[in-house]
Amino acid sequence: MIHFDTAFLIDLYRETKGERPGEAFDLIESLDDSDVLGVSVHALCEIRVGAELHRNALKEHELLDELVRGLYVAYPDDRFAPAYARLLAFMTRGKRVIGTMDLLIATAAVLDDATLITRNVKDFSRVPGLRVLSY
Repeated sequence: MIHFDTAFLIDLYRETKGERPGEAFDLIESLDDSDVLGVSVHALCEIRVGAELHRNALKEHELLDELVRGLYVAYPDDRFAPAYARLLAFMTRGKRVIGTMDLLIATAAVLDDATLITRNVKDFSRVPGLRVLSY
């Protein structure tokens, strides 16, 4: 399974909207057809903020709907809060804290045993048990 980070979704959105394929599009093309592609609800929330702030919010949300159609969406379940707490405590003890939204996104990927595709390797590589793939 593969999860996409918000930065990847933004890059893919820009490449798709501008009809100028780039690194994000190339990475999508390189993935195995058998891979399950997903995203955490937290990454979706982050990218939706950008659409909401746009002058034509309705159109932006429609374009995002097209972009994420067919992706598995990881929603928190009863395992999520304890896993998040363990990761945050571990990282706090090691003085390697990352942003709250990033840790929420990372927790979803860890629970799904998914590789997280992101440009933000610096922060996400600090999360124990998280496989990170840069593009």
